[in-house]
Amino acid sequence: MSASDPDGMSTAIFREEVPTIAVSGDVGSACPQELLARYSEIVAGGRLHWTAYHHLERRLGSGGQGVVYLSTRRGTDSFTLPVALKIFSPERYETEEQYVEAMNRIAAVAARVAQIQQDNLLDVQNFVEQRRIRIMEMEWIDGYDLSRLLAPDLLDKTRANVSDDRWRHLNDVIVTAGPRQSRLKPGVAIAIVRECLAALAALHREGIVHGDIKSANIMVKRTGNAKIIDIGSAHAIDEPPPTRTCTPAYAAPEVLEGRGNTPRSDLASLGYVLVEMLGGQQPFAGLQSYADLLEAKRSLVHRLPQLLPSEVTCNELLMDFCRGLIAADPGKRFPSAEDADLEKGGAASFHRQLIVGGLASEYDNDVRAWLEELE
Repeated sequence: MSASDPDGMSTAIFREEVPTIAVSGDVGSACPQELLARYSEIVAGGRLHWTAYHHLERRLGSGGQGVVYLSTRRGTDSFTLPVALKIFSPERYETEEQYVEAMNRIAAVAARVAQIQQDNLLDVQNFVEQRRIRIMEMEWIDGYDLSRLLAPDLLDKTRANVSDDRWRHLNDVIVTAGPRQSRLKPGVAIAIVRECLAALAALHREGIVHGDIKSANIMVKRTGNAKIIDIGSAHAIDEPPPTRTCTPAYAAPEVLEGRGNTPRSDLASLGYVLVEMLGGQQPFAGLQSYADLLEAKRSLVHRLPQLLPSEVTCNELLMDFCRGLIAADPGKRFPSAEDADLEKGGAASFHRQLIVGGLASEYDNDVRAWLEELE
């Protein structure tokens, strides 16, 4: 039988078929009537409530919107689950009403993101209030954000933990030293970008712009897969907030100019991350003023040969893909995240080229093995 909501849409299906039985073949034995009665009351009551307890264990990060902690959700019977809690600071709001209004917008977007259920997108689990302060509960992701993963000291740690043969393989296939930080080999960098594009495509189909794509907001899990995190700056495409937040070094030119923040703006930000991964340096490092950042972003396409290694610049397909993400004019970028991945000249085309040339690898497994070597 099926249960339906008031609008007539089916919400659940219950199948009354063969019961689960013990290995011995017994269907079940008589249980205490009082316990069975409490079970029946809960099932028939249609409503549940309980108190959840969290312990703030370790600070994971902080930014303009607040601070994120690793926490443990504790249930009964010794059940525990690590989660991440983002505690939103009211510091930048002049009144409590402004804070509450902004939190209402974030909560509405978080509720929509929570229902997307795309594997490369952050899993939002709850949005709660504690003494008027808003807190977003999210999955805890075991891994490294890209900004940390590219830090030179992690590459030094890897070298100390592996054999000479393994070190040569890592440098040939996965990661090697760059001018200022580690740089990822093209196959690995594009594998990460493709997973980010899948997450952005899911967001954009739901009418949501992420608004703050940067290396620190891309997690590489210990499984080797990538995941976009931090939706605090996300907003509905047709309902931009009165005050937008972003990270200037990763924001598209039109965002810095105060124009609309669109799905193509997310693509530009991801393009800057790709240039950083491939080049081993942040393309706008050291630039502080908006004027300098705008000029550097507008000229980035022409500066790629100076920023990227020869193994990248010699591949016209890969260079065209980069240009299709970072073009200063939004109209010259890929039309959508899905197109950037799957259409001719997109990321998938480059991976097919690697396969044909016998240069492809099991990238998620290679990255997983690398992260194990960092422990």
